[in-house]
Amino acid sequence: MNVSPVAYRYARSLMELAREKGQLQGVNEDMRLVADACAASGDLRMLLKSPVIKADKKDKVLDQVFAGKIGEATNRFMGILVRKGREAMLPEIAVAFNELYKEDQGILTAEVTSAVPLGDSARQQVRDLAAKKHPGKSIQLSEKVDPALIGGLVIRIGDEQFDGSVSRRLHDLRRKFSENPYIPEI
Repeated sequence: MNVSPVAYRYARSLMELAREKGQLQGVNEDMRLVADACAASGDLRMLLKSPVIKADKKDKVLDQVFAGKIGEATNRFMGILVRKGREAMLPEIAVAFNELYKEDQGILTAEVTSAVPLGDSARQQVRDLAAKKHPGKSIQLSEKVDPALIGGLVIRIGDEQFDGSVSRRLHDLRRKFSENPYIPEI
């Protein structure tokens, strides 16, 4: 998800509020729940984006959906978003908050894509590689299975990507064979 700078501003404000109240961990769990709910429910996203539905109705729906599941600070924050007409940004703000929280806590997410599910030893090797590359950070794995890789792994940590997949090697070989050294270039 592409997160706008405005969403990061709101997320930073919520983070500062949570830190002041000593509820940073709880608000992070709340925002993770909000992000998951918004990602899972297209109807909820449509409701938040709808210009036809009045703000008080949106506020009531959000109260019912998240009643008893989120803390008071998060609930008040969502109420402010609705009053300010920024409720459509709630999914983005939740994602931005989770990213900022991970950065604040020194947690790095390593996205691992493999052709088959990883075993315990392979998981540990990926963690060790990431820890060696980024010392002092706590490593969290996010695993995906993509049979199109044929074999090997693709590891993405932040902006860095390590592609050790068989499909990538085959692609490189095709490109190398397409370069015919026996035909002189004019």
